[in-house]
Formats: sequence, structure tokens, C-alpha cells
Amino acid sequence: MDAIGLEARYSAANYHPLPVVLTRGQGSWLWDVEGRRYLDMMSAYSAVSHGHAHPRIIAVLEQQARRLAVPSRAFYNDRLGVFLEKLCKVTGLDQALPMNTGAEAVETAIKAARRWGYRVKGIAPDRAEIIVADGNFHGRTTTIIGFSSEPDYRDGFGPFAPGFRSVPFGDLAAVERAIGANTAAILVEPIQGEAGIIVPPDGWLKGLRRLCDKHHVLLILDEVQSGLGRTGAWFAFQHENVLPDGLVLGKALGGGVLPVSAFVGTHELMAVFTPGSHGSTFGGNALAAAVGLEALSVIEEESLVEQSRVLGAHMLARLKAMRSPVLREVRGRGLWIGAEIDPAYASAREACEVLLEKGVLSKETHDTVVRLAPPLVIRQADLDWGLDRFEEMLTVLEGRRHAPAKESKPWHAETTLAS
Repeated sequence: MDAIGLEARYSAANYHPLPVVLTRGQGSWLWDVEGRRYLDMMSAYSAVSHGHAHPRIIAVLEQQARRLAVPSRAFYNDRLGVFLEKLCKVTGLDQALPMNTGAEAVETAIKAARRWGYRVKGIAPDRAEIIVADGNFHGRTTTIIGFSSEPDYRDGFGPFAPGFRSVPFGDLAAVERAIGANTAAILVEPIQGEAGIIVPPDGWLKGLRRLCDKHHVLLILDEVQSGLGRTGAWFAFQHENVLPDGLVLGKALGGGVLPVSAFVGTHELMAVFTPGSHGSTFGGNALAAAVGLEALSVIEEESLVEQSRVLGAHMLARLKAMRSPVLREVRGRGLWIGAEIDPAYASAREACEVLLEKGVLSKETHDTVVRLAPPLVIRQADLDWGLDRFEEMLTVLEGRRHAPAKESKPWHAETTLAS
């Protein structure tokens, strides 16, 4: 049985993958089992910001795995402290709590906010509230999906935990109306990824910071997807020169090879954790710490933040210059752009299927948006090649509406594939 058939037989159907079976990756490129090459324009939702098989990260992974991989936080290890020191210096915050996945780090943030609300702000026991935004995506745990506004994420998984109040994303007035005596924190993405790369109005983060200071409320930002260079800054909050009380990181922190996440915060916030109050068997293990440290060093030393800023501006300009009725809107920051497809012509899924045929891999979100988020290491020539294919895709979809599509030569028949 082939790989697709085996997954269909033995895997729960919680994903709807595009019909391609990948076997190898290098830099910004991926290869399938038949030797065809594809440009990665998704980066595993920012988890592969460093590109596939980055040589420095692979070298550290191999070296550390042979020396010490997973001891326990019951003991110290010689990699965790230096990793967390680097992480705190990069973020501008004081202390960090290492975890594995982004959802785990968000759960850690929720626990920290609630305990801070009770022990520092003085909220009555079990009454703490956290304000979130409509259209949010913070993970898949039962607590997190309980405050999602996406019906598919919630259907059949209740009952859900109370204590969350959702307001329209980007609406400061709605946030202020929602703040009450029991409000412990505001938890938001500075740019919403799964919602379709939704960029809030200018000044929104500054406004949130002012409201939090005014009402003695924590500002916690989820930068699992937007952080670590993706938007052309180390963190999206830096575009407005604010500093949160708590910051959720993941995905790119693992260098494309491991799940590594962390919740980073101020001294006041992180002081709520005491021995036994929170933990993780794998969080902060020596292998993850070594890889996370190297992931941060590579971003810094290879100027990937600047690369994202420059090439992101180039990508946005090229996309906005494309004149096609199929393309309704283009938005984003850095190498993180959402392209809105007019449903009168096609679904975003159909757009991604055409891109696949042309040698470009991406994935739709919310039926109408194609995500364009290549590895930060991408070369401009490769990016332009991918954008050329994107423009061809628009032409194909426009033509399908008016006439039967003509059979075209597969892209890979005209391309010399690297070995």
C-alpha cells in the first residue's frame, strides 16, 4: 500500500493533506518520493523558518543527542540555563518557562495569568477572566478551543472551561468595555495567522498596552507563529515599540527539527510559579535547549530578521502588483502574507492544488486565503520563481471560469531537478 493509502488506513482523519508524499527537504525546497522538487511557501506554519535541515542546527542536534538528550528537570543540565538566558535577552523579558508545543506554552500563560490575578491583583478565587479576540487560534487543547470562535474547532468537544471573554480583533473600544474587576489578562496574537494573516490597525498594540497599564491587567502576546523574525522584526510587538508582560513562543524555536516552546515573562509574573506548580517531562530537556539556543543564534548571526523584512516587502509589492480578478486582497508583514482568493473563481484549496501542480507548496486557511510564508533563508531568486508560479495560478483559475482548462505540460517536465 502506498504512503497516502497507509495514512488513510491507520491515521485518524484530523487533516486533509494535499496529495503529495514528501521524503526530503533542504533549505527552501522539498522533494517527493518520485523525485519532484517543490518550493516550500508554508514553512510548517513558521516551524521551519530556518529552512529544512539547516546545517548548523543539524550539527548541534547530532552532537547534543550523542552527549545528553533527555534527563529530567529533577536535575540541572548544562544547556538549559544558557538557552533561557539568550531567550530572555532577545525578548527583553526576565524569565522563561520551557515547554514543548505552542499549545502547552499557551496553557502555561493561562495558568500564570490566573495565579497572578489571585495572588497579585487580588481577584476573588476562581473568578479570574482573560480577554481574547474573535478569530483567535492559540492551539487545540480543550481549554483553548473553548474560547475559539471557529465552530469546527469546538463541535463535540465541550463542556468548556469558563473564564474567557472574546471581543472583536483590533477593536480597542471593545476591549475596554470588556475589562472588569476580575480581568487578569488580555491574551491575543499581534497578527492573526490561522484567521488569514489578519493585521490589526496601527496603534492597536500600543492601545492595549495603555489599557493594561490603566486597569492593572496583564498583556500576554501569542507569537508562536509571528515571532522570531517572521514579520520582519524579532517579534511583531516591536513594530509598535511595546513590551508585553508575557510572551508565548514556539514553532521556529525548535529550528525545524524539534518541538520547543516557552512562556517568557516579567519577574512579577513568573514569580507565581513555585516548585510543583507546573512542569513537563520533556520541556527544557538538554537536547531541546541546545537546539533552541542554536536556532536563536542562527537567526541573529545570519541576519534572518533583516532578510524577512527586505524580502517580505519585495513579496508584498510583487503580489500587490498582480492584476487579477481572482486575487481580492493581499496583506501581511515580512515573509508572512495572506492572499485572499475570490470564491467566485475558486476556493483557496483549489488555488493550492494548482500551485502544487506548478511546484509550489502552501495550504489554505478559512477557505479563501492562501498562506505565503517561506523559510526566512529563502533566496530572492527562488522567491521570485515561486511568485511567478503564483501569478500563473491566478491565470489558470481565471481561465477556468470562462472556458474549459487546456491540458498543460507539467512544470516538472521543464525543470531540471536537483539530486
